[in-house]
Amino acid sequence: MQPPAPLAALNARIVRCRRCPRLVAHREASAAAPPRRYAGERYWARPLPGFGDPHARVLLVGLAPAAHGGNRTGRMFTGDQSGAWLFEALHHAGFASQPTSERADDGLTLRDAYVTATIRCAPPANKPAPDEVAACRPYLLQELALLDHVRVVVGLGRIGWHAYLQARKALGAAPPRATPVFGHGTVTTFTDDVTLIASYHPSQQNTFTGRLTRPMLHSVFSTARALLASGARR
Repeated sequence: MQPPAPLAALNARIVRCRRCPRLVAHREASAAAPPRRYAGERYWARPLPGFGDPHARVLLVGLAPAAHGGNRTGRMFTGDQSGAWLFEALHHAGFASQPTSERADDGLTLRDAYVTATIRCAPPANKPAPDEVAACRPYLLQELALLDHVRVVVGLGRIGWHAYLQARKALGAAPPRATPVFGHGTVTTFTDDVTLIASYHPSQQNTFTGRLTRPMLHSVFSTARALLASGARR
């Protein structure tokens, strides 16, 4: 599905961004010296826009592209193990057309869901600096303004969860009904009836250690599906 013109224009600006010298250097260095398993591949090595259904009611906010995942393939959560976990869960809940996300041209489409990130370039050690988060925030703010059907937000990891809360505050959006607390599966509701669900990030650090299991991740998107259904009934 092609994004509407304003969202397409935003995505084009994101792809051209060079605001953060450290991130530009890291994403390009990762492409210039890839691990052996990706030797010879042409890397995307640019900032990544969000992708999915422009009329989505579910928005996922992650941390950043992986140096040899999205930074290589040119699509969020594509070509790495985090994406393998995420899209299997989205497919299980009916939000993705297939359970795998290997390449940007693999035919994957999202239904009623849109994926974005706190920052758009792969950061060293997966740790963006505060000024880098701040430099990228305007892109998220613009996305939130354009994705005006969103009713449920999934914060993938504490950073993505917090980024959404900060973006709402910056936009002057309706406040939460109670103080938000991060924990896997915790739910924050806002007075405009948007709901934020917290999830542990499907990073290998979490999945290899068992901190996040497939049933735990499935439950997040089952909750999102149930919230959409209850909203439709009201």
